[in-house]
Amino acid sequence: MRRLHAWSRTLAARILWAALAIVTISVTIGSVLFATVASRANDNLATSQAAAIAVSTGSIPEVADLVAERDPGHALARIGETIRRRSGAAYVVIIGADGTRYSHPSPALIGQRIEEPVVALDGTVHLGIDSGSLGRSANARAPVLDAAGHPIGEVSVGILETEVASRFRQTVLTIVAYAALALGLGFAGSLLLARTIKRITFGLEPAEIVGLVQEREATLHGIREGVVALDRQGRVSLVNDEARRLTGALGLTTGQPLERALPPGRLRDVISGRISGLDVSVLNDDHLLVVNRMPVTVAGREIGTVSTIRDRTELEALIGQLREMESLTGALRAQQHEFSNRMHVITVLLELGEVEEARSYVEEVRATGAMTHDVRAQIASPAVTALLLAKRTLAVERGIGLDLTPASRLPRGLVDDTSMVTVLGNLLDNAIEAIGGRPRAAAGEVRQTGRILVDIQAEETAVRVEVSDSGPGVDPLARGLIFTDGYSTKMDAAAPAGRRGIGLALVRRIVTRLGGTIVVLENDTDGAAVPHDAVGGAVFRVVIPYRREELSR
Repeated sequence: MRRLHAWSRTLAARILWAALAIVTISVTIGSVLFATVASRANDNLATSQAAAIAVSTGSIPEVADLVAERDPGHALARIGETIRRRSGAAYVVIIGADGTRYSHPSPALIGQRIEEPVVALDGTVHLGIDSGSLGRSANARAPVLDAAGHPIGEVSVGILETEVASRFRQTVLTIVAYAALALGLGFAGSLLLARTIKRITFGLEPAEIVGLVQEREATLHGIREGVVALDRQGRVSLVNDEARRLTGALGLTTGQPLERALPPGRLRDVISGRISGLDVSVLNDDHLLVVNRMPVTVAGREIGTVSTIRDRTELEALIGQLREMESLTGALRAQQHEFSNRMHVITVLLELGEVEEARSYVEEVRATGAMTHDVRAQIASPAVTALLLAKRTLAVERGIGLDLTPASRLPRGLVDDTSMVTVLGNLLDNAIEAIGGRPRAAAGEVRQTGRILVDIQAEETAVRVEVSDSGPGVDPLARGLIFTDGYSTKMDAAAPAGRRGIGLALVRRIVTRLGGTIVVLENDTDGAAVPHDAVGGAVFRVVIPYRREELSR
């Protein structure tokens, strides 16, 4: 009993009972209306049949003659009975103008007068329900016409209600049969509908569905991750406010095809599945995003995909600063190690009495220190100076020469140091990776495999930075793509696919935000500062406008 009561409260049971109630009420009302109409139709049919019999009998010349002669041989009784049997009527009564019955199913009533007046003497047919001596019947009274067409009597024909009721019962049985069939079909359809809705809603009840919707809305708009869900046709089925903010598509709504919701680009390709992978990095105008796309499977059926979008702009900036700090720390560690080695060399040379060799070695070390002092004199920004020295140390470790042109100048405060460090650091890293290089073959020996030249100029309204290398250069066909988010010429299998192609795209984003430009030039382009032994190689030129407060001075 408890199980039945619990089932009666389920969504399927509610749908089933509601549908059955609707079908039952509809069929009942329809059956009652049809029965009423059928009853009236049977009554009308019976009166019409009675009228037809009465009119036909009254039109027989022999009947008219006998009525006019007052039926001396009592032939009308025989004629009326014959017509009654053949027509199936309950009674056929031939009446004279004075109300005398000349025929009747009951012989005792023949020759007696009727109680009511002879109404058919007006020449018309009268229809109605008559409660006569044989019972309640559908009655028709038609005039008996003589040869001149004058009414001289009437013929009263009746069909008993029992006969009409018999016809009505047959009609009702047909109605009941059709009603039962309709109820059966309604029950089967209701059960099928209930099961279909149950399957579509994955067995969830209305309260559970409402709860899920409320929880979904609260969760979607409460998390700090963007969520974009697509159905199997590629239409947006779910999106939250954070996704609109991160993608910049404030008009993104459900029901839109993804091609119309987002502009062409890497972000749309990742969400649509054209680009696959985990933690795929996407760079747009305002944010560095990490996108993950996963299929959504419910009850073993894939119903679409959901993509989560995380903002890693600040985190990536912190990671970049941390990398720069690690680079600086490594450079300082290498310089400390180099300084210790030089002190050991000088100490041993003096202990061996090689004074001239020691003096020559000290002069060489001092020349190296003077080179560091020159960089500090040319570049006023401590952060940029530290970056150049750190990258020089890293390049030397790989056997690559990294020099700053003698004419380079960068006064302090003209541009944002953090942006300059990020831009210059990425360009130098790309140049070092492009050249490659090999580690030291022996202590104190470096096989130089390439050179990098940096030229920084403070012009009238902007700072121009050029980074040239003697590497293989940039393929002319790829020059229009190297600044595209996700494009990379490196085939490093150890690096995740989603992490490639971010450096130059990030540089372009920073430079563009600052109102500047970045281009890649031919190594023999006029005006480009290049290593004197460069063959091929690439030249990246960046122009960054001064800060507004510097331009207003």
